[in-house]
Amino acid sequence: MDNSILLVDDEHGVISALKRSLIEESYNIYTANSGIEGLGILKDNKIKLVISDEKMPGMTGSEFLAAVKKMFPGILRIMLTGHASIQATMDAVNKGEIYRFFTKPWNDIELKLAIRSAVEKYDLEAENRRLLKTVKRQASELQQLEKLHPGITDLEKDQQGNLVLPEISGGNKNLSEIVSEIVSQSETEEKSG
Repeated sequence: MDNSILLVDDEHGVISALKRSLIEESYNIYTANSGIEGLGILKDNKIKLVISDEKMPGMTGSEFLAAVKKMFPGILRIMLTGHASIQATMDAVNKGEIYRFFTKPWNDIELKLAIRSAVEKYDLEAENRRLLKTVKRQASELQQLEKLHPGITDLEKDQQGNLVLPEISGGNKNLSEIVSEIVSQSETEEKSG
């Protein structure tokens, strides 16, 4: 899976330092010098994590991260600033719902761990959304089957918890017996074929 992150800071030296500290990591790194430029990059690319400075001309980091939260709610957000005022911190947390907050100069190891953790969290949340979508689709399909064939989802179980399929010729067989028979038949066909 592509691990793309976006670094947003109006200071080129900070962007360069961040890129150097992440050079050994397997991230596809995008950079922007302003919040407006960052939003443009987010519209055109699949980004998992944004790391933004707070004090930038035009749009503060808090404003930028709040816009990211609103427009791209799945993207995780980290604030990185050399000007950590109480108000900036509160805005970043309350409006941008940031994942982590770091002050400059940052600790490379802590920042790398936070980035790795954020990317893993993004992946887990994306997998959860995918699984939820699958479960909803399957539930809908079961409802449609039940409408077409009332009772199809009402299954009996034997004492061991195996599903019993009563309409199979030759008497009641449980699902594990049927599967075993099918596997045996396919193995016999493979050997003879």
